[in-house]
Amino acid sequence: MKEIVDSIGEKRTLSLEKLKTIVDCSDKEEINYLYSTARKTANKYYGNRVYIRGLIEFTNRCKNDCYYCGLRASNKEIHRYCLSEDDIFRCCENGYSLGFRTFVLQGGEDLSISDEDYIRLIQRIKTKFPDCAITLSIGERSRKSYKRLFEAGADRYLLRHETANEVHYRRLHPENMSFKNRMRCISDLKQIGYQTGVGFMVGSPYQTIDNIYQDLCFIRELSPEMVGIGPFIPHKDTPFGEKAQGSLELTLKLISIIRLLLPSVLLPATTALGSIAPNGRERGILAGANVVMPNLSPVERRADYSLYNNKLSVGAESAEGLENLKSRISQLGYSIVSDRGDFIPMDKA
Repeated sequence: MKEIVDSIGEKRTLSLEKLKTIVDCSDKEEINYLYSTARKTANKYYGNRVYIRGLIEFTNRCKNDCYYCGLRASNKEIHRYCLSEDDIFRCCENGYSLGFRTFVLQGGEDLSISDEDYIRLIQRIKTKFPDCAITLSIGERSRKSYKRLFEAGADRYLLRHETANEVHYRRLHPENMSFKNRMRCISDLKQIGYQTGVGFMVGSPYQTIDNIYQDLCFIRELSPEMVGIGPFIPHKDTPFGEKAQGSLELTLKLISIIRLLLPSVLLPATTALGSIAPNGRERGILAGANVVMPNLSPVERRADYSLYNNKLSVGAESAEGLENLKSRISQLGYSIVSDRGDFIPMDKA
């Protein structure tokens, strides 16, 4: 498998057959070679730095009914909330004092929040913290809306594509959601100038190895600045509540492959990794990830932002556990850095 790993790193391409070989591989030495090659690739662009993003989960209201998500509109068991502008701003103030220089504003597609509300909040944060980046993760919007938020000062946008296969997309979402519109949104974000992030769940229901290959090809062709993947974890109050959880090992392999395909991409070790394994986040970094996203949300609201069962929001996953996180990252030979951590184009490394 070493020849395959080297080939991906050199040519930035991947065939379905090579992907299957890596997925099926159980030889620890060869798997460790994949991880170490991915780490060396990340190190070339970012050194031993791991960037922190302050995650603010500001609303769990959502108009959509995605079959896998605990925030889905049909879930009547969830306690809904939406933070006020002042609440969100206080989260940023707390995060800034802790050393965060990127704030990730993440929420469901909440129809009660207008463009004007977002613009006012973005401008307020940028005025107070001009050295910080703002990342939005608020779902599908019109091109006009995306452009207005970008012009207000938003720097990055996370919108997981979930799957690059339209048939698979249909099995994960209700009929009123559109695969074409999701792809339109991602295209608009790139064209407008956002540092754009996409991603998918590993082991989502009905996913095949061919689907994963299509996801990797889509990501390679799009060349986003950020890619977020994590294992599928079911939520008890969704139609997929009894489906099998995604594989940690497969997720780690795919993190490494993405690092080799897009050497300078910003690649988080997601909360989902830490939620299914005590050392999941650390293993993600050792597989080539270089971003972590501790939770800055008000402590009393975190349990209500329940995307999946047993989602972590305390300990090293929280802003309060930042020193613990720094220590754990340091033991891997990496260091948490306090800056924006912008994407580095390959030709500028």
